[in-house]
Amino acid sequence: MRIDPDKVSKDLAGIRWRKLGEKYIVTNDSGRFLILSEAEFEKMLSGKFDEGDELRSKFEEKLFYRNADYESESIRVFKERNGFLNYGPNLHIIITTLRCNLTCVYCHASRASMEKTEFDMNEETARKVVDRIFETTSPSINIEFQGGEPLANWDVVRFIIDYAKKKNETAGKELAFSLVTNLTLMDEEKMQFLVDHDIWICTSLDGPKDLQEKNRIFTGGASYDSVVKWIKRFREEYVKRGFNTDVFHVDALMTTTRDSLSQWKEIVDEYVGLGIKSIHIRPLNPFGFVEKAWSKIGYSMDEFLDFYRKALDYIIKINLGGTDIIERQAALYLTKILSDRDPNFLDLRSPCGAGIGQVAYNYDGLIYTCDEARMMARMGDDIFEIGHLDNISYNDMMDSDAVKTLIFASTLENVPRCSNCVYKPYCGVCPIYNYKMQGDIFGDMYTSPRCHMTMDNMDTLFEYLAAGDTRITKVFERWITLKMRQIDAPDPYC
Repeated sequence: MRIDPDKVSKDLAGIRWRKLGEKYIVTNDSGRFLILSEAEFEKMLSGKFDEGDELRSKFEEKLFYRNADYESESIRVFKERNGFLNYGPNLHIIITTLRCNLTCVYCHASRASMEKTEFDMNEETARKVVDRIFETTSPSINIEFQGGEPLANWDVVRFIIDYAKKKNETAGKELAFSLVTNLTLMDEEKMQFLVDHDIWICTSLDGPKDLQEKNRIFTGGASYDSVVKWIKRFREEYVKRGFNTDVFHVDALMTTTRDSLSQWKEIVDEYVGLGIKSIHIRPLNPFGFVEKAWSKIGYSMDEFLDFYRKALDYIIKINLGGTDIIERQAALYLTKILSDRDPNFLDLRSPCGAGIGQVAYNYDGLIYTCDEARMMARMGDDIFEIGHLDNISYNDMMDSDAVKTLIFASTLENVPRCSNCVYKPYCGVCPIYNYKMQGDIFGDMYTSPRCHMTMDNMDTLFEYLAAGDTRITKVFERWITLKMRQIDAPDPYC
């Protein structure tokens, strides 16, 4: 449809729109949306309403039409949806070691072999990292242990938890911890400590045993058996202590390889069978060992999207049948679409979280804007390095060229195509992904695989919403309902 600016109502606020089938998706900067017929869309543009037409009130309520309350309500909603801009970094990723006992075919972290203890963080560096973390202006802190396999340097993981809790007796922050682990080095003593200290556990599970073993190779045994054993053992311990297992459980992440594409049902069923409450269906990312393995494990974005849609349709179907499981990517988008709350998923913010939402601390004291920046450095390009703990202050970190550049490149108003996209209120870009894939931190969204994925995901969700099935809407509303633990986690879905 061509729009004549001279025929647009002066009361119409700024809009973005997209035709989807026979409907028009219309959004505004407040994140509100409407799904309109062509006749309703034309009426919105022209402002020609019959007396008593409820559409005018609907447009005003959703902040598409200006009235006496428009300015104050728009400001209120914007502040609520962008509250993360008021704080400093709250997610602090600590790489306690690069060593790992698995040889995953797609390893994004570019792991080191188990005998190379020179890639372990020592206690002196760990103490400095925690001291720096507590300089953040954010009222909440989540310390996330990454690797390699963090449990390969258990003594330092335990030291950081103890030391951070001691510091927080004075600091009074909302303090949480999460551990991303393959679980193969877990034992009873470690498990008891982690449960005692309310550490959020997240592991990797790509699907049924044959798929897991093909993707995540463990020369010391079966990675699948370890994951299943400890998911069940943690659940037993949570039940024993009287915890609500809808909230307290081991979460898992899956990574899609070529062998996954035909197993969308089996992968979801594996998660359901283990009682895992959410599944994040993720494509391969371009970091680490993926480049060398792409010819064996890669696929086109269209192939991934076909896989994703089949899995999402199946997940919705079994939810309608009474099975409670969330598809995490959809839940993140839906939180932004159906509420005024931002889930603070750092890749879906504008600007993104690099430096101002998260910071990554390498085993050797080097500091990066985010984990992707650290992965790039491991691949030989340290352009997104902030500095070293010993020679840069917290204020200089926040004022560094790397942080400021990524803020500018991930503010969607500065990104061609994004600034005018109907899905802008719900989206975000990763400049480091753009840099890796296209050699430009701004990227070309018209050819970006990630943009293609996001547009398709959004179209799929809005097709569901446009269908008007109240049963599915209730499923979506359940997916965005926060189930918080005793201390807030940075991401309620894992």
